[in-house]
Amino acid sequence: MFMVFRLLSGCGGAASLALSGGTLADLVPRQQRGKWMALIAIGPIMGPTIGPVVGGFVGQNIGWRWVFRLMAICIGALIPLAAYTLRETYAPVILLQKENQRRMSLGLPLVSAGRDVSAKLKRSILRPFKLLFLSPVVLFLALYAAFCFGLMFLLLTTFSNVFSGQYDFDMGITGLCYLGMGVGTLGGLIAQGKFSDNIMRKRAEQRGGEPKPEDRIPLMAYLSWTIPVGMFWYGWSTDEKAHWIVPIIGSAFVGIGFIFVVMPSMIYLVDCFGPEAAASALAAHTVLRSVTAAFLPLAGPRMYESLGLGWGNSLLAFLAIAMIPIPWYFMKNGERLRLKSKLVL
Repeated sequence: MFMVFRLLSGCGGAASLALSGGTLADLVPRQQRGKWMALIAIGPIMGPTIGPVVGGFVGQNIGWRWVFRLMAICIGALIPLAAYTLRETYAPVILLQKENQRRMSLGLPLVSAGRDVSAKLKRSILRPFKLLFLSPVVLFLALYAAFCFGLMFLLLTTFSNVFSGQYDFDMGITGLCYLGMGVGTLGGLIAQGKFSDNIMRKRAEQRGGEPKPEDRIPLMAYLSWTIPVGMFWYGWSTDEKAHWIVPIIGSAFVGIGFIFVVMPSMIYLVDCFGPEAAASALAAHTVLRSVTAAFLPLAGPRMYESLGLGWGNSLLAFLAIAMIPIPWYFMKNGERLRLKSKLVL
């Protein structure tokens, strides 16, 4: 029963992750999307690190059931606010709605959107998968982001055993250990918001032309190395039973690198596909990384049992190193790949 309702909560929460990119493309000019995407991402990215801090103390003091009750109360309070404030942002739909309002006031027949509901639903469901499997831009960026997402969640699953078992922390203090990665992700988001748009503008000025989606990639190319560094750091410091602050610092490096892989890839897709298909591209991106984050941690217990924390995390670090060439390839060949992706639409 717990797994069924967990699945339902994931289905409900997926909408905001997929639709945020389309809304951003509708409302924000390309040159300003970096800072706004960083702001939008604070909730879904900081949640996995802040949640365990609150949940640890709530579960320890008033019981684990109150963890779920507290979440239900918070979500229930936000639903009316969302229903009242969230409005349509896609320009063609807004124009159609206004035209039909005008026609209704004049007693004229309404204008059809051109497709029935079933056709729209079918297209909305199939297009993200079509982009994922037929667009090289979406596929390779989603694979890289999915690996980093799964790696981060796999690392988080070790915190309870490491800090409660090895360092003898109670449930509440163990929850505080997640703040190391939280500080890393927050710092990455601040840097992403500050530098992403500036880098795009400067690269466009150097070319003497318009900004390109590939101008979002340098942050990923130059800073993705922090993920394997953090994995080595965390793995061997816990394996050697170093002071508890040492692995927490290592997890902060993983958080920084995670941001500089996932965020540029998302903004790249928004810039690449624009208002017409950004939501579908991000839906494909979200599906792959969410599935990876769900299933990759299942391999963790067996891997760490066989290899230990040191070599287990080193294996993941070596895989992260093997993926570092991906953003460099996009910086050189991204425009050619984008043309192939446009044909998919």
